[in-house]
Amino acid sequence: MSGGNVKGANAKAQKGMGWQGTVLRVDLTRGEVHKDPLNMEWANDYLGERGLATKYLYEMMDPKADAMSPENVLIFATGPLSGTMSSTSGRYAVVTKGPLTDAIACSNSGGKFGAFLKFAGYDMLIVEGRSEKPVYLNIADDTVEILSADDLWGKTVWETEEWIKTTHQNPQMKVASIGVAGETGNRYACVVNDLHRAAGRSGVGAVMGSKNLKAVAAWGTKGVAVDDPVTFMKAVSETHTALHESSGRKGLTKYGTHAMLDAMQKFGGLPTRNFEDVQFEGAKKIGSRAVREPNENGHVNLLTNKACFGCTIACGRIAHIDEKHFSIVNRPKYRHASGGLEYETAYAFGPLCGVDDVDALTFAGYMTNEHGYDPISFGGTLAAAMELYEMGVLTKEHTDGIELKFGSAEALVVMSEKTGKGEGFGKELALGSKRLCEKYGHPEVAMVVKGQEFAGYDSRALQGMGLGYATSNRGACHLKHDVFEPDMEDQTGKGKAEPCKTSQDQIAMIDSTGLCLFTAGDFGTEGYRKQVDAACPGDWSTERMLEIGERVWNLERMFNLEAGLTKADDTLPKRLLEIPAPSGTAKGKVAELDIMLPEYYELRGWGDDGVPTKDTLDRLGLAAR
Repeated sequence: MSGGNVKGANAKAQKGMGWQGTVLRVDLTRGEVHKDPLNMEWANDYLGERGLATKYLYEMMDPKADAMSPENVLIFATGPLSGTMSSTSGRYAVVTKGPLTDAIACSNSGGKFGAFLKFAGYDMLIVEGRSEKPVYLNIADDTVEILSADDLWGKTVWETEEWIKTTHQNPQMKVASIGVAGETGNRYACVVNDLHRAAGRSGVGAVMGSKNLKAVAAWGTKGVAVDDPVTFMKAVSETHTALHESSGRKGLTKYGTHAMLDAMQKFGGLPTRNFEDVQFEGAKKIGSRAVREPNENGHVNLLTNKACFGCTIACGRIAHIDEKHFSIVNRPKYRHASGGLEYETAYAFGPLCGVDDVDALTFAGYMTNEHGYDPISFGGTLAAAMELYEMGVLTKEHTDGIELKFGSAEALVVMSEKTGKGEGFGKELALGSKRLCEKYGHPEVAMVVKGQEFAGYDSRALQGMGLGYATSNRGACHLKHDVFEPDMEDQTGKGKAEPCKTSQDQIAMIDSTGLCLFTAGDFGTEGYRKQVDAACPGDWSTERMLEIGERVWNLERMFNLEAGLTKADDTLPKRLLEIPAPSGTAKGKVAELDIMLPEYYELRGWGDDGVPTKDTLDRLGLAAR
C-alpha cells in the first residue's frame, strides 16, 4: 500500500484513547489504498463520526461539485465511543453531498458494521473518485483489498451480503452495501448493513453507486482501548442503569418507535394523504397494537424485537407476512422474517398514502431493505404521485396500468418493487418528490424541505418540528432536533426557536460520539460527557461538548451555503404555511415559521440572510473562505 496525506493532517495520531488514530483512504479512480494518521487537531474540535466527517468532507471537496460526480467524497465514519462498552455503540454515519438535496448528507445507521470498521483499526473510511468497473472493499484488520464486484452488480442487498460472507468464508464479517436502487441512481438510495439497518436518507447509496462501489465488508480483531478504563466503566455502568430503569427505554423495547403512530393520530399530527389531513381513519389497523394481535387468519405480524451492537434498548422489529396475503402468494422468498415496521415506515406507507393494510406495509418495507432505498422518501414520493393521479395529471399510461389512488395497497406493493428495481414508473418515483412534481408541472404537491421528504410529524400541530424541518442542514428531518415536549404543550410558534437551536447543537454532539440518539433522554449531556472524558485524553467539559455540536452545525451550514443554498431554502411547503390543519389539537392553525425563523437566526448568531456572522465563526474557530 502506498502512503497518502489528507490535507491538514499534520498532527500525530495517538492510540489507546477511544479513537483508533487511523483514517483509511481509498482512491477508486487510481485503485489505491492509503492509511493516514487521524488529524487529532480536528478530532479534538469535532470529536468523531458526524462532526469529524463533516470537517474532512469540507476540506476535501468543493461543495459545488455534482453529488453524482467522481469529485464527491463518500465518508464512513465512527465516533470515539463506537465499538466500546457504551450502550448503543454500534453507530456509524455516511457523510457526503446528497443527490436528493444537493446539500450535505449525514445518514446515521446502527447494526454492527460501524463497530467492526472500528475493530479493524479505522476511525473513518474515505472513498474518492470512481472505479471504471464495479468493485467492493474487503477490510480485514490491516489487509484492505479492492476486489471485482462484476458478480455482485445487479444483486440485491440480501444477496450481496450472503455472497460476500460465503466467498470469504466468514459468516461473522459485517457488510454495508447498495442494492439495485443505488446502482441505478435512485435519488434516495441508501446504504444497508446487517440486512435491515440503513444509512437511509438523502441518497448516500446513490453516491456509492455512482462510484461503482457495491459494498464494504469489515472484519476486525483489534478492539477499542480507552484513556481511563476504570473511570470509563463507572460512567458506562451509570448510563446502563439509567437506561434499564427508564420508562422510555421500556416503551421502545416493547413497541419500538411504532407507538408514535398511535400518539400522533390522537394528537392530530399524523400526516395523511400527502398532508391533506392530519389524522388517519385507518390508524388502528396499522398501529403498534395491530402488529401484535392475530388477524382474521390467526397470523401475528410482529415476531420479536432486535438490538444493534452493544444496545440495551432493542427497538428494532422483526416481522413476517401472512402467507395468505396477496403480496407474497406463490412467492415463498418473502415468507421469511425480516425487518418489521417502525414508525417512519408505517407512517410513510400507511397514513401518508392512505393505506391501512399492515402486511402491504411490511412488504414495502422488505422492498426498501432488499433493494436499498429510503422508505420515508419513497412514501412521500408515492403519496405525491397519488395526489397527481387523483388530480388527473398522471394516468394509467404513466403508471404502468396501476390505479395510483390513495388507499391502494396494490399500488403500494407494486410500486415499492418497481422502484427498488428501477423499472417502469418506478424510475419516475426514484426521482424523489421534488423532481417528480416539477417534471409534471406541480411543484406545490411535493412535501419537501431542500428536496427531502418529511418524516411523520405535521408542522401545523408541532410548530417546533416545523422550524427544525425548515432549518435542517440535510433537508426535512426529525432526527436532528428535539422540540417534542414544548410542541406537545403549546401549538404555537412562540418560544420554539431556543429549544430547536439548543437541541440541534446537542444532537450534533451526540451524533459525533458514536452513540444512538435514543439514549439522549436518559443520558443527558452529562452522560455523554463522562464517557467521552474517560475514553479520550484531555478535559471534556459540558461547555466543550456543546460547543462541538454548535461548531458542527455551523460547518454544515457553511458547506450548504457554498453549495449554493440560501435563506430561501429554510422554508416549508405552502400547504403547511397557508392551509390550516383540518382537525386535531392544532385545528385551524398553520405553521408559524415567520414567527420562529427570525428569532432562530438571531440565536444562532446569523445575519438576516441566514449566513453566520464573522463573530460567530471566530468564536467557533471556523474560518470563512
